[in-house]
Amino acid sequence: MARPPKPFHLKVPDRQELMQLLSGGIQQVRVVLRALALLQLDAGCSAPQVSRTIPFAAQAIRMIGKRYLEFGLERALFERRRTGHAELLEASAKQRIIAMVCSQPPEGRARWTVRLVAAEAVKRKLVPGVGRETIRILLESHDLKPWREKNVVRGRTG
Repeated sequence: MARPPKPFHLKVPDRQELMQLLSGGIQQVRVVLRALALLQLDAGCSAPQVSRTIPFAAQAIRMIGKRYLEFGLERALFERRRTGHAELLEASAKQRIIAMVCSQPPEGRARWTVRLVAAEAVKRKLVPGVGRETIRILLESHDLKPWREKNVVRGRTG
């Protein structure tokens, strides 16, 4: 026998905001599904009943309701902002590396390679340490492909 659902009630302004959100324009699918889950919880349905109509697990629906009760409607509908990772290179270091790549390659080299750029950046003390992938992404973001520039030698004609 299933346990009875915990009493859950939306505030009147929040219910109106949910109805407006659902009747309005384009929204993210997750936001719409969370709004529908909140309305069904408010109608007296239990989390397992709601999970039959909305493709969320019962535990996820309980968490949506819990977030609404603790933090309000915004937090229940939308995810928190994520911090992301820190920048690996400062802007000045990026500029110095780009300037280095735009200059002539070291003596004995025909062109810059990603590995060579990484090694030279550390050797010239532009950065304390940097990986190949960081350099590759930096060059790609500036649309630089120094490894493609070839010294073309053509045979003599005539």
